[in-house]
Amino acid sequence: MLSLDFLDDVRRMNKRQLYYQVLNFGMIVSSALMIWKGLMVITGSESPIVVVLSGSMEPAFHRGDLLFLTNRVEDPIRVGEIVVFRIEGREIPIVHRVLKIHEKQDGHIKFLTKGDNNAVDDRGLYKQGQHWLEKKDVVGRARGFVPYIGIVTILMNDYPKFKYAVLFLLGLFVLVHRE
Repeated sequence: MLSLDFLDDVRRMNKRQLYYQVLNFGMIVSSALMIWKGLMVITGSESPIVVVLSGSMEPAFHRGDLLFLTNRVEDPIRVGEIVVFRIEGREIPIVHRVLKIHEKQDGHIKFLTKGDNNAVDDRGLYKQGQHWLEKKDVVGRARGFVPYIGIVTILMNDYPKFKYAVLFLLGLFVLVHRE
């Protein structure tokens, strides 16, 4: 019965009200995109907020924790720092701790990472022939987190029907909600 009530509300709207609601929905989406782009500029990171997807960083971070990242060029990478990096050929970034730093005489820095909950370093995760990461591989460095709030994102990725149901309900709510 709940879904029929929503449909009745949509049918009762005149064209002007429906256009208004569609434009309102468009403004919400574009505002979210502008906020995301603004965070990218402020933090210097291509992805200022990420969700921890595995248990490899426990006990520091758990699956579903939301991380806030920065990636300022002038800040040097340090041993013990938690970085989010992307490996060529892999779509999903990895959250791990810097284990070792190798600095060349010319000042070029390479580093090795490892998950706190992993037995060995990440060389097995890097692309074939790569033994160290470089600054260009870093998406950002963890500066803060909110525990478990990202579990919704994991549920939406693991269960696509759940994602479409949530998106449908949100869209429907925006369309029929009158101010």
